[in-house]
Amino acid sequence: MGALLVFRDKKVKQGLIIEMVVWELDVPLSGSDHRFKYRLFCGSLETGACLVRYDNERGKGDHRHVADDEQPYLFISLEAMFADFEKDVREALKK
Repeated sequence: MGALLVFRDKKVKQGLIIEMVVWELDVPLSGSDHRFKYRLFCGSLETGACLVRYDNERGKGDHRHVADDEQPYLFISLEAMFADFEKDVREALKK
């Protein structure tokens, strides 16, 4: 099967770029317990600076970046991850 695109969305608004991409894999990536490969990104359209990013690199597992801070992320489901990402974006925009 390889990688199956599950979700892709890209929005540009209010000086931000928000891009979300999720694939389903045959087997989990090293470091993850689920079969999804994902990248959720929110950053400045002008500078490209990252405000919030969720991803799961091979071998590194699930984690998130909020500005310059990287933290492990507990993946429960796609729905929960999307909600957590949106919450982190709202919080980052308040700063």
